[in-house]
Amino acid sequence: MRERRNSRSRRLLIGLAVLFFAPLALSFYLYYGHSRFQPSHHVNHGALIEPVRPMPALSLPLLGGAYTAADFLQHKWTLLYASRGDCRDICRQKLYDTRQVRVALDRDMGRVQRVLIADADCCEAQFLQREQADLIVVRAADAAPLLAALPQGAGALYIIDPLGNLMMAYAPDAPAKGLLDDMKRLLKLSHVG
Repeated sequence: MRERRNSRSRRLLIGLAVLFFAPLALSFYLYYGHSRFQPSHHVNHGALIEPVRPMPALSLPLLGGAYTAADFLQHKWTLLYASRGDCRDICRQKLYDTRQVRVALDRDMGRVQRVLIADADCCEAQFLQREQADLIVVRAADAAPLLAALPQGAGALYIIDPLGNLMMAYAPDAPAKGLLDDMKRLLKLSHVG
């Protein structure tokens, strides 16, 4: 009788172990095994930059004559737009989109900053002061090391994490809704910045 009870307890224990470890073993096999199973669906709208690229620490001259801190790309999430040529319709739309995304983040908007890398003839200072008051504007000629680190170059929009790593890029024609969704998700999951 006692052997029967021990045998039953042992089978129950093995059954529970299999019930717990089988899904874990299957998931490891599918992900790391020969099949290299990768889910086809992803939730991000921008292109992930893998591996992330640390951005150089630079103190750059601002549009008004002051200088940024050397670590100005750290401590906050950064929406960086590198303009191409003069700031006409597309550039102004991207600046508007980033401003609206930041405002739409509501109570988290203080965790996000916006940076524009602009050509010398890019934008009218009065337009930027009037329409884009919270924008950090640096000239492309002074930001060559930053531009060299951008995989898609000028015309694209980038997200830099609070540790100063370039982590996501958006094509020039990417809709602002995707950027907003990604920023909400990042801010919700992030404990940094």
